[in-house]
Order: sequence, then C-alpha cells, then structure tokens
Amino acid sequence: MEDRSRIALEAVGEAVRAIATERRVEPVLQRIVEASRELAGARYAALGVPDGEGNFAQFITAGMSDELVGAIGPLPRTHGLLGAMLDADRPHRTDDIRQDPRFRGWWPRAHPRMGSFLGVPIRSPDGVLGALYLTDKEDGPRFTEEDERLIEMLAAHASIAIANARLYERGRELSFIEERNRLARDLHDSVVQKLFGVVLAAQSAGTLFERDPARAHSQVQRLQELTRDAIEELRSLIFQLRPAAVESEGLAAALAKHVRVLRRVHDQEIKFDAVGNPRMRPAVDGDVFRIAQEGLHNALRHSAADHLEVRLEEDERRLLLTVRDDGVGFDPDSPVHRSRRLGLTSMEERARALGGTLAIDSAAGAGTTIRLEVPLGGNSRPRS
Repeated sequence: MEDRSRIALEAVGEAVRAIATERRVEPVLQRIVEASRELAGARYAALGVPDGEGNFAQFITAGMSDELVGAIGPLPRTHGLLGAMLDADRPHRTDDIRQDPRFRGWWPRAHPRMGSFLGVPIRSPDGVLGALYLTDKEDGPRFTEEDERLIEMLAAHASIAIANARLYERGRELSFIEERNRLARDLHDSVVQKLFGVVLAAQSAGTLFERDPARAHSQVQRLQELTRDAIEELRSLIFQLRPAAVESEGLAAALAKHVRVLRRVHDQEIKFDAVGNPRMRPAVDGDVFRIAQEGLHNALRHSAADHLEVRLEEDERRLLLTVRDDGVGFDPDSPVHRSRRLGLTSMEERARALGGTLAIDSAAGAGTTIRLEVPLGGNSRPRS
C-alpha cells in the first residue's frame, strides 16, 4: 500500500509539473493520460474533450501505437458510454464494457476488444470539460475504488490544464492590448498561486524542524522547487509581454528581437544571421516566425545544447529558415518524444499551408537541424 501511495503521489506530481510548465493543451493532456494509465494499471487510457457538436475536439490515447490509432480511423463520436461520461456527475465502473446497456455494440475493425472499464468526468465550475476513459485492468478482473479515487485526483488537474490552455489559446487571437491585459492577469494569478505554495511549504517546514527533521528537509526541498518554478513562470510571462512586431518591422527584425530576448531570459548563446535584403510578405512572415519560435522553444526546452543558431535567407524567389542546435538530439519518429512531436506537427502544418517544405534532421547525440524552405513567387516586396 505504501508503494502504491508513493506511485500515486509521483503520478499526481508529474501531472502538476506538466500543467505548470506547458501552455499547450496536447502535451499536458498526454501526460495526464499516460499517468492515469500507469496509476490505474490499465492497458488502454484516453482523454476526450467534446466539441459541443456531437464529436470529440480532442481524443488523446495511451497504450496504443500510432499505427493502431491510424488503423482505427476517425475520432469516436460523443455517444454511448463515452458520451454518458460527459453528462455524468460521478465516475462509472463496470467489469465488462460490452455488458453496459449504453454500449453501442460495435467497434471499428482494427479496434482492440476491451473488458473492464473506468470512466471519470473532468469537471470545472462551468460543467463537464471532458472525461478520462480507462479499459482492461491488467492486474485484476476489474478497476477498484482506489483506482477511481486516484483517477479523480488526476481529473481535477486535467480540468485546470484544459481551462488554462483554452485561456492561453484564446489570448493568442486577441488584439495587442487585450493580450497584454490577459498576460497581466495571468502574471498576477500565477504569482499568487506560486507564493501560496511557497508559504505553505515554509510553514510546514517550520513546524517539522524539531519534531521530524527528515520531513522538514523534504519540505525545504519542496520550497526550493516551488521557488524555481515561480521564477520560470515569471520569466515566461514577462517574455510574452514583449510581442514581436512581425507585420510592422518585418521578419528579420522580429526574429532578431526575439533571439535577443531569449538570450536574456534563458541565459543561452543563440546566434542569428540574416542574409539578403529584408522583405515584407504579409501572407508568409507570421507563420514563418511561429515556426522559428517553435523550433527555438523545442531546442531550449529539450536539447540541452551549448549553442543554438538561427539563419534566415531571403530573396525575391524563396525564403530559407534554419534552426540548428548541438544538443542531445532525438528520434523524430519515436513515441517517447510525443510532446516534441506535437510541436513538430504544428510546424509541418504551417509549412504545408505556406506551400513550403520542412525537413527535420536529428539523431541521438547529434543535435537537431530544422530547415524550412518557402517559395515566394510574387508574394514578396522590399521593405520600405
């Protein structure tokens, strides 16, 4: 029981850390799904977020290979037992999902057969945001009350993650002034939450110093961790308050400014080169900037590199962007790097929308190079 409690706390801690360090919804939810699967001992797990029109806007899985997910086909609809969890106030457990009266009686051809089931709604003050679904208990015939309790804990963190991510993504669509106001509110809220945690850890350590020095030392370590998290949160939010003016200054100038800020925020050596005469491309520059931003974000977050380099080459006919690091590298096709893979997928989608190509060259221990090439045609004019 002690080992199970320890695993539970570690899983919940991982979910909390994911929420604190990620603003994009998919990586956060993926970590929560994987934690729920491990915590409940399930063969398969999923997290569904409805779109309000009878479908799932997101349906993130764990325990299935990418090939199997692709073979199953489109996302499920919000009906049957899946949909019932979106309208439920409480979790639901059953020994055999196929015997539940809400089961629709069929799966796609490639879908694995499933037995025991645990569904837990993800609730917010405004209602149900989604649900966690776990199937096929691996070390027993059914999910237990303890499984249900622990997954409910994770569901509470998932609610926070979804709400925060939606606020962040909505903020990206706001005007400059609205964005600054939102970030100011986030700054206030995050500081208050972090400092509240610091105060609690400090008080706990103070009461334990004489009675239980070992636990007091653990609380001091927690206090240090919370303080570091608060500093990183402040750095991130302060950086977002400095938006790059791509449309008014041009891509090269915006990238140069972005790199300068990243150097200061992360204390990281980043080289920036721009070749060719700066040009204005209203239909292109914004997406190219976002691709460069995502590439730098991945490198700073994952690569442990000593040196980063950004190079922009532009003329009348084409644009070439290169983001390179000398870090640990990775296998772009490995499911272990799923959170980075999601960022790369976003970059690839932007590249395709521009009619360009994105090449990713990386291997373990060999660093990473991201190369974007966009043909310009007539969609380019000299910067005035």
